[in-house]
Amino acid sequence: MPPSELADTLGALVSVTHRLTRLAARAAGGTESPAVWRTLSVLREAGPLRLGELAEFSRVSQPTMTKIVRSLVEREWVRRIADVTDARAWQIDLAERGSTALDGWRDQLGRALLPTFADVDETDAAVLRRATDILSARLEASRVRSAEVTA
Repeated sequence: MPPSELADTLGALVSVTHRLTRLAARAAGGTESPAVWRTLSVLREAGPLRLGELAEFSRVSQPTMTKIVRSLVEREWVRRIADVTDARAWQIDLAERGSTALDGWRDQLGRALLPTFADVDETDAAVLRRATDILSARLEASRVRSAEVTA
């Protein structure tokens, strides 16, 4: 596929996945801010991070992340741990309760989309599974490359 066509396809993919995410979140209901779920997801994927790094990954300001983390610590969804590279600093880590909550939210999202996809035939379901596998592999490879560059 020519690069320009691939860029168009990837742009459309990003757009449609954002729409899908909004549809699922509305259908699932819930009262949590999307920033909460994004923060927990970042911690699951990246591991413990300093507050500033977590804010950057979650695309919120540091004061906003401070509020989010304070709330998540109170609920025992995340925990503060000592930064092994700097005894004066802290990192934020995903706690078991937070991981369980995130799993529950992802399950709710999937179930909320069932009516939209109820008539998907086995061929299209296989395409969705394959696309999910491709995206996961590409994102993981990108994460590993980024980690190697910053190491």
